[in-house]
Amino acid sequence: MRRFLLTAAAATVAALTLTACGTTEPAADDAKTAEPITLTDASGAKVELAGPAKKVVGTEWNVVESLISLGVEPIGVADVKGYQTWNTAVPLKGEPKDIGTRGEPSMDTIASLKPDLVIATSDLPPAALQQLRKVAPVLEVRPGDAADPIGQMTKNLDLIARATGTTAQSDKLKQDFQAKLDQGKKALADAGKAGAPYAFADGYVVSNQVSIRPYTSGSLIGGVNEKLGLKNAWTVQGDEAYGLATSDVEGLTKLGDVEFAYIGNDGDKDSNPFAGVLAQDKVWTSLPFVQKGNVNRLPDGIWMFGGPQSMNKYVDSVVAALTK
Repeated sequence: MRRFLLTAAAATVAALTLTACGTTEPAADDAKTAEPITLTDASGAKVELAGPAKKVVGTEWNVVESLISLGVEPIGVADVKGYQTWNTAVPLKGEPKDIGTRGEPSMDTIASLKPDLVIATSDLPPAALQQLRKVAPVLEVRPGDAADPIGQMTKNLDLIARATGTTAQSDKLKQDFQAKLDQGKKALADAGKAGAPYAFADGYVVSNQVSIRPYTSGSLIGGVNEKLGLKNAWTVQGDEAYGLATSDVEGLTKLGDVEFAYIGNDGDKDSNPFAGVLAQDKVWTSLPFVQKGNVNRLPDGIWMFGGPQSMNKYVDSVVAALTK
């Protein structure tokens, strides 16, 4: 998927230091217990832990965000530089070891860290997950569910919290997220934006060709938009996991007069065609929302597939953009 291509130029980070050994901060009282934990992960497999996992490796950025949000410093992270580029809502702490790419983590590097637990998503090939299970206990989570994107996000958060003994912090994150949704919905309604047609997308340039990725109602962003009282203007069908679709510039003509928003990244030169190559494209410049100035670039560093804290930042950004 494009998600694995976003940061292909990521560099290797500094080696793991002794002071960044991966500990669980005392964010929740239940982190202090050492009783055995039995979990059932997304694959249906039973995961047995001697106690709350403290030395944890994350192979995907949404997993890494959940760990940090719960007060757990991962000892290993896939594509550290990419995470630092695309997720500033929940920055890394310490200096976790870079374990390779999100699509192909290094088994040798992970094994050298001797983790209590590896948390991976079903995006990894079955053969890779099988290899990981020979290294350490693996908690597999489903990365997304277009039928219930917000529900899947919180389900993953809760599962990771149970594995790390941080369920109290998970509850707080969910409460804060709901409060943020309620506040955002009210702010948009007060500004006369309730039910406003709204389209969110990202885009990229490959071999001089522009591709646009609509975030349908089944995407996490789309789910949040609807909770805010906005009407998703995309009518294309998204995939079953992420609720994402594909389009080109001509496909944007079907949106009509909407509020359009996107996230690019100055750290990835191919991730922002809307302010780049499309500025000279006649189809793009003729779109009603472009002509009216209703194109909103949201801040860099909001990971569109993240957890509650990324979505909190997204809500603040959408409200600010549409009420300015």
